[in-house]
Amino acid sequence: MTAERPAEQKALGLRRLDRTRQHLKSARDLLAAEDFADSVSRSYYSIFQAARALLATEGLESRKHSGVVSLFNRHFVKPGRVDKQIGAILKDAWRQRELADYSDIAEFSRDEAERLLRDAEAFVATIATLITAPES
Repeated sequence: MTAERPAEQKALGLRRLDRTRQHLKSARDLLAAEDFADSVSRSYYSIFQAARALLATEGLESRKHSGVVSLFNRHFVKPGRVDKQIGAILKDAWRQRELADYSDIAEFSRDEAERLLRDAEAFVATIATLITAPES
C-alpha cells in the first residue's frame, strides 16, 4: 500500500463525514417540523454515512446496509476499537429506519425521534474523533 492510498482513504472518510452532518441537520429540521418518521430516517442515514466514513479510512466498502453493519462490527466493534454501545446504536437505528421508511403502520413519537437524533449525534461525534485523530 502506498502512502497516497491511506491519504485518499482518509479524504474519502472526511467527505462522507461532511455528508453525515447534512443528514443530521435534516433530521433536526424534520424533528422541528414534527415529521418524526422522516427525522428517524435521516438520523439513521447520518449514522450509516458515518459508519461508511470510518470504513473508508480502512479501505473497506459496502453499499448495502447489512454489509456496512457487518463490516463495522467485524472491524471496529469486535476488536474493541469502538465501544459496543456504538455498534448497538448502528443496529438499532437500522431497525428504526426500516420501520420509518417501509412500515405502513409504524408511528414515531417526538421522544423516539429525539432519542435517535441524540444517538446519531453521539455516533457521529465518536466517528469524527476517530477519523480526525492524529495518526501515531
